[in-house]
Amino acid sequence: MSSTVIARTRFSVLDRSRTRAGHPPAEALRDTVALAREAEALGYHRFWVSEHHGVPGVAGSAPTVLAAAVASATRTIRVGTGGVMLPNHQPLVVAEQFGVLESLFPGRIDMGLGRSVGFTDGVRKALGRDKEVAGDFAAQLGELLGWFEGSSPAGVRARPAEGLRVPPFVLAMGEGARIAARAGLPMVIGDLRGREKMLRGIDQYRSLFRPSPWASDPYVVISGTVAVAGTEAEARRLLVPEAWSMAYARTHGTFPPLAPAEEIEAGPMTTKERGFYDAGLAGHIAGTRDQVAHELGTVLEETGADEVLVTTSGYDRTALVDSYRGLAALFAPGG
Repeated sequence: MSSTVIARTRFSVLDRSRTRAGHPPAEALRDTVALAREAEALGYHRFWVSEHHGVPGVAGSAPTVLAAAVASATRTIRVGTGGVMLPNHQPLVVAEQFGVLESLFPGRIDMGLGRSVGFTDGVRKALGRDKEVAGDFAAQLGELLGWFEGSSPAGVRARPAEGLRVPPFVLAMGEGARIAARAGLPMVIGDLRGREKMLRGIDQYRSLFRPSPWASDPYVVISGTVAVAGTEAEARRLLVPEAWSMAYARTHGTFPPLAPAEEIEAGPMTTKERGFYDAGLAGHIAGTRDQVAHELGTVLEETGADEVLVTTSGYDRTALVDSYRGLAALFAPGG
């Protein structure tokens, strides 16, 4: 049963351009472009990049710029953002950027949109934004879509965006599910570890969904970490660098580059760090192909999701690509 539901589901990749200890930030961006080529060859449906400002462990601060590099390096895979954080930007500028992308790479660009603002007071000040601006997300979203539809009240035209069709997706954190439903847009929701919360958000989205010119039916993308390896232990090892980085951030307030798994496992941890670290390793979909197929099948049956957006990061790039290859063998065994 799991193979049937997996085969009819789209699988995509979100890469956060995580920096690695001992490697310059520029290499993380080049790694993202290289992973996009691999994802295309393996049959993934889309490849998205993220937006983070002032975060030490993340090189991806300009997602539309990085998306252009990814689209230039690939031929068929859809390319987009997961996401552009709309409260950080003027909707006209976002429309123009995606209009340029769609004009250069017609029929391949996605516009994933989130409602987060900078992580810290310093970043928000540098961006000229405060926390309250996220509360206007629905209005910002409406204004952005209006630029593509030519309905701006200002009498200004968004060029070259006006008249183009760039599929919008809403990253649903909290209120996002209701906003996506009322706007009649596809929704991206995670993470796979918070299953009950995710199911509540999906149910709410489907019950409130109103068809729009952008989508006639609900479209659900579930996102999270999936790791595939020859053994359960190897798959878990792939998750160690990210789990430690998150644990360190929770206890020290700064987000470090990913370190090698063996270095982390051999190093000391305080009780508090160990608690966050163990929690960071728990609940992901990780294991052998058969184990992952079983767990994925269960999640897809529970959620009825149309697509899975895989967000796995890792220090060992070879193991990471092997994981994506192992997953692709489940949804595109002939590929």
